[in-house]
Amino acid sequence: MVTSKTPRLDLHGEEVAMVYSLVTEFIKDNYQMGQTEIIVIHGKSTNILTKEVHAVLKENKLVKKFTLNNWNLGETIIYLK
Repeated sequence: MVTSKTPRLDLHGEEVAMVYSLVTEFIKDNYQMGQTEIIVIHGKSTNILTKEVHAVLKENKLVKKFTLNNWNLGETIIYLK
């Protein structure tokens, strides 16, 4: 269940080239801490960051599934294994 205490990574202002390493480390760290749900905030303006985040998530073996937050399309909810 996503709450205000769910770990979040805010990518606003980041370059696309940094997305892979930032998201991968965020996933790895939270997986090691036993988190099952995390959020990446990418914004919703041009979808460039959204597409890059989703490409990284599709390749990551620690990700069970992910979905855009229906209440805020600028966030992706990630469910870890």
